[in-house]
Amino acid sequence: MVGWWHRDPGVRRPGTKNSAAPLKMSPLLLILGAAGLFSAGASASYDVLCFAEFNMTTLQCEDYLGDGISQGDCCLNSEYGYKREPRAPCQACRPAGWSQWGTWSPCSVSCKEGVQKRQRSCIGQGHCRGEAVEVRSCALQECCTVMGGWSMWTSWSRCSVTCGKGQRMRSRDCNNPEPSCGGTCLGKSSDVDQCDTHQGCPTHGSWGNWEPWNPCSSHCQNEGSGVLPVQSRQRVCNNPIPSINPPGDPCQGNKQEERPCTDLPYCPVDGSWGSWKKDSECTVTCGIGRIKEKRSCDTPPPRYGGSDCVGSTTRKAICNTKVPCPLDGQWSDWQEWSPCTRLQDEIRCQKKMGIQSRRRQCIGTSDGGKWCEGPYRESRNCFNVTNCTFPGAWSEWGQWGLCSRPCGSSEQIRFKECLPQYTDYSGATKHIEVTFSGVPIVQCGSINGTSLKAEEKTECRNLPPCE
Repeated sequence: MVGWWHRDPGVRRPGTKNSAAPLKMSPLLLILGAAGLFSAGASASYDVLCFAEFNMTTLQCEDYLGDGISQGDCCLNSEYGYKREPRAPCQACRPAGWSQWGTWSPCSVSCKEGVQKRQRSCIGQGHCRGEAVEVRSCALQECCTVMGGWSMWTSWSRCSVTCGKGQRMRSRDCNNPEPSCGGTCLGKSSDVDQCDTHQGCPTHGSWGNWEPWNPCSSHCQNEGSGVLPVQSRQRVCNNPIPSINPPGDPCQGNKQEERPCTDLPYCPVDGSWGSWKKDSECTVTCGIGRIKEKRSCDTPPPRYGGSDCVGSTTRKAICNTKVPCPLDGQWSDWQEWSPCTRLQDEIRCQKKMGIQSRRRQCIGTSDGGKWCEGPYRESRNCFNVTNCTFPGAWSEWGQWGLCSRPCGSSEQIRFKECLPQYTDYSGATKHIEVTFSGVPIVQCGSINGTSLKAEEKTECRNLPPCE
């Protein structure tokens, strides 16, 4: 076929020391890349936070490299990811493709029939074909909750005390009517009210014992500050607590006292790190890599028993080669099968086998990436049944499809088809796999006014209103 070509797989140009797995791309983005409309390493006009890995399971950036890097430089390696801001979502450098479908949401209603939906995300650079949301019908329980009603309150109980103020209680039952299908009564089943005996019984307050001294506010004194730490102790007016009605006398005096802490040692001075210094060369020959840096605990050094610096004396920092990394090729979708033919012989509507074939392209490879593995052409045996007449038989009804809309008014459809019966060809296909190619003429008994493909529709109920 004119326009098809093939080349031997090339050798990968040296890249990162730890080579990444081949990037999986959607067919649409593969085609855009082949046409020059998409490039994972295209230059961008803004700086980003660059990461050495985009996790396809959690959709999170991992292995932070650094910030102040242009999006184009970060995406010289298609396995990398980036953020425009620290709290922004992670974006993948790879060409766009759909994530796995998320779990179905809870049913939109708690009883009778409702709907639930699930979503997926378009990950990577570019656009994804298809829908991001699917909706289906659901039913959690057949009945709806009916709330109950309260009976009359009982009489108040006696007051809980014989002097001063106390409490009295009353109750009611949830049986007027009784709830059903998981319902309850709103409100409390018991009620509490204050009651007054009009009999005074005051109690005057008295201090309890002092508590032990609290620890000093610091275990050491800062050198040259002239300020000493202090310690305190408290006591509580609870031996006994003064009554409220009739009011008892409160405790007299302070509930807290303080004293200075003397003879404390000087506070330790912890060590602090000096500046970082380069200690190695870049780890990669393409994209963004790392270099090793080192530092010393000398600004200042620790004294008076102070702690040494916390952390490592070495670290890895980013380095930018400004060189794109290789991108392996990916197969496009297979073309449609060619017509079923057999040299110059007429085989339509006859029990003579022919051959049909189809092809695909290796697209998207760049910067020394690998050529696609596997064949670029395949063929199969076939019978040409184009416009040939065969007896038909109705299939069973298929499953209900998805709701046509995620909100407002929506419906779902299922189908059954009139399928041709190739019983006369059973002997010719007994020992070999053969495909029936073309659209035959077939007719079944009428269903709902059609003899080829029948459909049924039903409403998706209780969808949320459209915003």
